[in-house]
Amino acid sequence: MVVLVHLAEFEMSMIQSWRWYGPNDDVILSDIEQAGACGVVHALHHVPVGEVWTVSEIEERKRLIEWDASKGVPRNLKWVVVESLNVHENIKKGLADRDELIANYKESLKNLAACGIQFICYNFMPVLDWTRTDLSFKYKDGSKALRFDSVALAAFDLFILKRKRAADNYDSDLKEKANIYFKKLSAKECITLTRNILQGVPGSGSVLTLDEFRSYLKLYEGITKEKLRENLKYFLQQIIPFAQELNIKLCCHPDDPPHSIFGLPRIVSTEEDLNYLVESVKSPSNGITFCTGSLGPNPENDLPGIINRLGEYIHFVHLRNIQREESGSFHEADHLDGSVDMYKVMSALVKECDKRKENGRSDYQIPFRPDHGHQMLDDLKKEIKFHGYSAIGRLRGLAELRGLEEGIRRNN
Repeated sequence: MVVLVHLAEFEMSMIQSWRWYGPNDDVILSDIEQAGACGVVHALHHVPVGEVWTVSEIEERKRLIEWDASKGVPRNLKWVVVESLNVHENIKKGLADRDELIANYKESLKNLAACGIQFICYNFMPVLDWTRTDLSFKYKDGSKALRFDSVALAAFDLFILKRKRAADNYDSDLKEKANIYFKKLSAKECITLTRNILQGVPGSGSVLTLDEFRSYLKLYEGITKEKLRENLKYFLQQIIPFAQELNIKLCCHPDDPPHSIFGLPRIVSTEEDLNYLVESVKSPSNGITFCTGSLGPNPENDLPGIINRLGEYIHFVHLRNIQREESGSFHEADHLDGSVDMYKVMSALVKECDKRKENGRSDYQIPFRPDHGHQMLDDLKKEIKFHGYSAIGRLRGLAELRGLEEGIRRNN
């Protein structure tokens, strides 16, 4: 019998969580316990997108997370968030089989609810999940970080991918910089840039080929931002009422980066987009994954203000800092150092949690995780399987964020 970990000891606190990629993750469950997290953020990455997550598969993985079989005792861990129950591309494109795929999605939700998992993160980004051009950017302290270079992306799009009408998406200055950048690339550097961009969905272990990527892009021809929004609204109209019956909280992850790439529409990039999302189907089950690292690259996104105005819809939080550069480029900074004012963000989140408790909401403890982390110290000697998800950088991030929350609470 599995004994569940109760979260009462974390009263008045956000739920400190950690993303885990499963048995193949280099970071093991006892590492997560030692990091001080009590929540695990996880997905069944081995189940193909569109297929049903069965109760037996969910229970098996839940038991692995929450029960230490070697010692015969429960772990101080609970599987609190699914990230991600991915939305099939045919739903995003609005194809004929979307109702069948949505039915499968509902079945997975029903099975997750039966296993006691309430928070479900997903995204509506076409083809690619988060996109970076450099997975080993040398940070100022010698650690390695993730970086998005708008010039490198344009160079890839124009001269490696050679997408039709790509030139229409860049101004003359960026095209000239991309041309100069590309001419300096060696054959090996072209391969590395291509692989970095075409990582596909994190956790899947797959890297798209150029031909595969071109074919996926072709399938989105004619799908405008307005059409993609319509398809999102259709998905929500089918899913959210069912999720509400199950007491499931769905939370959409913002686009990363928060603007169109490769001519693909992006529809969860701004506060206006988030308003559209929650207004499409008004329900306590229709919410947001608030990601500072995805919304942060756009300087027009007022992150503390978004929390103040849309906080009631935030079901899950990713805390990561970025340093904005020129022309939309950015790199991932230390969690408390960058363009995002993490003190103001955390203060707004603490205020939202407290307001929920005062209003009698059962979900006043919002799960959060340190999103990404630098490759540093002993991890620099290792081959990292999941870029951004090495142990020590996230350990530092969680410790800093935990201390920030505690300091804010003690001063209130």
